[in-house]
This record gives sequence, structure tokens and C-alpha cells, in this order.
Amino acid sequence: MSIQYYIRPATVNDVDALLQLVIGLATYEKEPESAKATPELFTENIFEKGYAHALLAFQGTPEAPGAPLGMALYFFNFSTWTGRPGLYLEDLFVKPEARNMGIGKALFAELGKIAQERNCGRLDWSVLTWNEPSIAFYENVLSAKRMDGWMGMRLTEEGIENLKKFAPNAN
Repeated sequence: MSIQYYIRPATVNDVDALLQLVIGLATYEKEPESAKATPELFTENIFEKGYAHALLAFQGTPEAPGAPLGMALYFFNFSTWTGRPGLYLEDLFVKPEARNMGIGKALFAELGKIAQERNCGRLDWSVLTWNEPSIAFYENVLSAKRMDGWMGMRLTEEGIENLKKFAPNAN
């Protein structure tokens, strides 16, 4: 089965579609309660402050758009080793009913084009260790390489707040 679709950069008018896809991703990753984003937060942080960017795949054509089918949310970082920017893919999601139709590949193709336009030395992302279908796609279709020897680390809001105690002028 094939489906007609197109990809374009998200606009502020797409906030609801983005949130719908993020909830779909959180559900797929077995953590729907962890999706705390709101329309206000997406509007402010993606479209007003520009902290991230998004691509959306829609069923249909630009002239006759249909339902959202997938998304890629990304931002730019910097590599001290390459001396160049990098593109970090925060999330990629294609609705289950739209998988195996080329949408994921097309989203990656658009990300690759953006990375080249910005002279990025790398395109990085993380994948959950249990997500074997995605890992197989990344390795076998995209020829992506695992980052063996690296471990992801994170501080949440409380941990970030606790960093204040390390400031030179902390009491």
C-alpha cells in the first residue's frame, strides 16, 4: 500500500498537529504521562524563541493537505572536535498506520539537506535500546553507526537548580 504525502517545515499553525504526534510518540515509547508539552510551550520555544525546528509529513499534497503522518523535531548544536555545527534529531515519529511507506526515509532526507545547507559535520540522535525496529532501520537502511562507549546523561529541573550550589559565590 502506498500513500501520497508531502513534507514541509512546521509553522505556528501546526502546534496542535505537533502535539498530537508527540503524544503518539510518547505512547509508542510507553510513557504517555511524560509528555508535558503544551501549545503555549511549543509556540514560545519552537516558533518564537527558535530553540528547535520541526518538519511535518502530511497526507495529500500542499494544495490539498490531509492529516499529519509524521514529524522530525531537531535543533542545532556545536562540536568542539569538528569546529562545526551539528544537527541533533530530538524526535522522529511516524504514525503506525503510515510506516513502511517511505515517510521516515523522506524525513531523514530533508534533515540531511538541512544539515548540508548549514554545513553540519554530524547528524546525531538517540534511540531507546528496546526499540529494535527503529535500530534496524537506522543501521540497515541509513547505515547509521552506534555510539558505543557513550552514555546519555541528564539533569531535570531540580538537578539544574542544584547546580547553583557550585557557583563561586554560593553561600
